[in-house]
Amino acid sequence: MERAREHAIDGEPGSPVQPSEAAGTALELLVHGVGGATPEDMLDDPRTVRITGDATAAVFRRAEDVDAEARPGDHRGGPVREAYVWCNLTSGNGARALWLLLLPFMVVNLAHWMRPASQGRGRAVRLYGLLVRLAGLTLTVLLVAAACEVALDLAAWQCAGTRACVRNHSWLGFLSPDRPDAGWWSQPGRRLALACLVPAALTALLWYLSHRTWSAYESQQPMSRAAEPDEETDGTGLGRPGFWYGRRLVARLRAAHTAAGFLTVAAAVGSSAARYDRRPGGPAALEALGELLNATLVVGGAVVLWVVCRRGRTENRIDHARDRTLVRRLALGSVVLLVLALVYAGWSRPEWHSTGRLPGDATFGGLALAQGLLVIALGVVARILYRANPQVPGSRGTGTGTEDTRTAMRGFAGPAVAMLACALGGVMSGGVSQRVADWLDGTRHSIPGPPVLLTWQASAIPPLLVVLLALIGWLARRTWQLRRRETIAVERDYPSEAKDIARTRRIAGTRAMAALTDRAPLMVGVVSSVTLLLGAGALAGAFATGDAPSEAARGTYGVVRGTAETAQALGSWLIGLGFILFVTWGRRAYKDPAARRTIGILWDVGTFWPRAAHPFAPPCYAERAVPDLTWRMATWIRATGGRLVLSGHSQGSVLAAAAAWQLKPAVRRRIALLTYGSPLERLYGRWFPAHFGPAALASLHREVACWRNLYRPTDPIGGPVRLPGDCGPEVDHEPLKDPLAYGRTERQPLPAPVLGHSDYQADPAFADERELLLARLLPEVPGQRPRKDAHGSSGRSSE
Repeated sequence: MERAREHAIDGEPGSPVQPSEAAGTALELLVHGVGGATPEDMLDDPRTVRITGDATAAVFRRAEDVDAEARPGDHRGGPVREAYVWCNLTSGNGARALWLLLLPFMVVNLAHWMRPASQGRGRAVRLYGLLVRLAGLTLTVLLVAAACEVALDLAAWQCAGTRACVRNHSWLGFLSPDRPDAGWWSQPGRRLALACLVPAALTALLWYLSHRTWSAYESQQPMSRAAEPDEETDGTGLGRPGFWYGRRLVARLRAAHTAAGFLTVAAAVGSSAARYDRRPGGPAALEALGELLNATLVVGGAVVLWVVCRRGRTENRIDHARDRTLVRRLALGSVVLLVLALVYAGWSRPEWHSTGRLPGDATFGGLALAQGLLVIALGVVARILYRANPQVPGSRGTGTGTEDTRTAMRGFAGPAVAMLACALGGVMSGGVSQRVADWLDGTRHSIPGPPVLLTWQASAIPPLLVVLLALIGWLARRTWQLRRRETIAVERDYPSEAKDIARTRRIAGTRAMAALTDRAPLMVGVVSSVTLLLGAGALAGAFATGDAPSEAARGTYGVVRGTAETAQALGSWLIGLGFILFVTWGRRAYKDPAARRTIGILWDVGTFWPRAAHPFAPPCYAERAVPDLTWRMATWIRATGGRLVLSGHSQGSVLAAAAAWQLKPAVRRRIALLTYGSPLERLYGRWFPAHFGPAALASLHREVACWRNLYRPTDPIGGPVRLPGDCGPEVDHEPLKDPLAYGRTERQPLPAPVLGHSDYQADPAFADERELLLARLLPEVPGQRPRKDAHGSSGRSSE
């Protein structure tokens, strides 16, 4: 790739358009989708030059098009093509494999943006955001508590305090109190103080990852502009000036979650020593210090809750405030409390001996209960917001709306996804605890093992898998039925072709499999509901019996006892296996760029949204990509006055729409939007209705010069935009044929492939629609609505 020189078309966003000979130039700005692409593939040329940007994200052109604006006559036959390549924002070096640790945080952050669309419910919207932020805080505490369970309870307290366990793990020998030469570290409090370095290091690592990505992503400056008068009511917040600048909130939340992590470690160490000091006849001074430490930890926890609850996002303006004093003092104060807890726990207590387990059941039980209650409350608020949508009958809207059938799970998507995030956190914490316990003790039962609640939660996995398998079987049956119906549709789409049964079935099967995407709300709803019920049952069983399921079932019917023993054994094996697979995948991703690219695809979808609920979630790449696209479009139009088609595939179409919303109205009305394989309505409109619902997409259609959308029935991701009324045909092209040819033809002598989600530009309709969009952008016909095109649809010009 040529990188000897970099070029840029300069122009300040606030400067007037300068008339030039480049005004006749047309530009197509291509934005790729999930999985990434190279500039050579996007531009179909082996020689490309980086125009502007860096190694992380940049705009490229063909080498011969670098100075195309100076030679407008050379491009009368088509637009100059540019490629915006952003794949390195999500799949970079091997350190990105660490992001697998952050999966529950990413999922709960998605729940924040899944709230239903509503009007006039500002308090409910703020309450919804608050509940998701609190759920995110419980996930941080859960992850750190799991690390405390492994390092403090299983290793330092149970194994190091048991002679049989130490005999099999000599590296713990210096901590053992049973050796004749027991050292300074052999006392339980000192063992706990030493072991707490593991969860403290985990907390510090999370802080480091968040701070590093915060400096690279949240610190990107959007284009400054004033808020538009109708941005509060246009159906989306994506056009607000501060939407893609969450620097202040992420810094506050990072300080709060870091403090929560250190306070959790301090509580795990200090509360154990304080509980021992409260015994009858204990030292009064140490008992008083223990009570004071516990009270201080409670105050610290209250401060963390206040910081999380105090402030949400600021979107109507670019918020440059930093809260430096709060951010520094909160984290520093929690570290000081942790050091004091270590000093207190490390004080000499010769009579103290470790027996049984540390009180982890109360901790994990309290977290599970809090998460369940938060999810239920979130469901109530989501229902209120959904009913407040004017499109829903019985709302306080116009009263003449129709049933909103496109919103996923009728507004319960956010609570359901939050439940799945909590379940992921539980599986990860239970998996690592169970796996470490098996490694330390095996099947010898020399140590008590992890808390009883974690065993109950692991035992709930087999019933969940049974429900999941039943659901998969039902979906398979529905897919088979749909394939039979699609077989007839395929024969109708290719009426003049000689019938090939195998070919027809293959095409019909691809269409049926693509339709599974629309079944995702059902799967998420069933799995999250069953998870909530099983989690409640596990919590009740653990606290009612105090024993593992196999022990609690003793003395009952044989079938009950056998089922409990099977579920416990199978659940323990499955959760351990899941942990091993998770670590193996992360290790492979660290070493293998191809595997890292696969993980990058997951982040492409999951990290589009800003970190509004959890600061330790993987960073939002759109906070870099959207300003990049906005600046590029605004400066190019300002400098040349030419025509611009913003062309987005798959996830690139979502970035394109978000960038178009961020432009000033005068610039927004001068661009055309071409989307293909786009999940704007099929995924984002259904799952994120507050920002990509019908009102938001209709406003985008009104505000850009013109918009066309291409999709195929074989595409599992892309689909129609489905704008209401007469707007729909203006945007959505009729479904493209896939494959282009059923059998062998003179133009297709070899069998044409079923393209599905890829290679939209290979379809002749792509070039046709691009030319029509460019024609509608001609300066000679401003404001004129074009005639019907050859496909029977019409576009929009600026009004």
